[in-house]
Amino acid sequence: MDSDDWRVTISLADPALVERVRRSFGEHQVEEDMRRRLGRHIAVSAGESQVFLYAGTEFAAREAEQVARDVLAQRDIPADFALQHWHPAAEEWESPDVAMPRTDAELRAEHQRLEDAETAESLATGVAQWEARAELPSHHEAVALAGKLRTEGRAVVRRWKFLVVFANNSDDATELAEQIRREAPPDATVRAEASGLRLPFIPF
Repeated sequence: MDSDDWRVTISLADPALVERVRRSFGEHQVEEDMRRRLGRHIAVSAGESQVFLYAGTEFAAREAEQVARDVLAQRDIPADFALQHWHPAAEEWESPDVAMPRTDAELRAEHQRLEDAETAESLATGVAQWEARAELPSHHEAVALAGKLRTEGRAVVRRWKFLVVFANNSDDATELAEQIRREAPPDATVRAEASGLRLPFIPF
């Protein structure tokens, strides 16, 4: 499969049925039917009460949805189906009815909407949505850089040679990572990423 930009979400009322449904899609006759109709496999994953089918095109996703509906109907398993398309600018799954940005202006506007939403969530929850992470060559250099960033009002967590500096959104985190690269030794490792630490966020 070249991509998995399309997804069919199958929501089940009973979470206990998730594994049964997932196994059903792996049965030989179902796989054969899928390959006959699509000429390829469909990726399958599962959550607590949902099963997801991933495909590279809208046509393949709709065909996979129809096969899934037939399989569950044969087994008397009720479910709700939703077709979604990955929206690269918004970085989330959207309905096929949501128009994709096509011009540079539309892409910039969509990106700004995402940044504003991340900032609003950071401030509303008190938890940073993004962060810049740095690994310094030595403990001494990590202590010095952490102190400098704190004097600038940055929210910093230091663990030996490692720093985590919190940011409101992805643009802020990228800018902060670039600043750290300029001020850190050349062999420091620095990257911006979505926050995985649930620590208090200090606005700056």
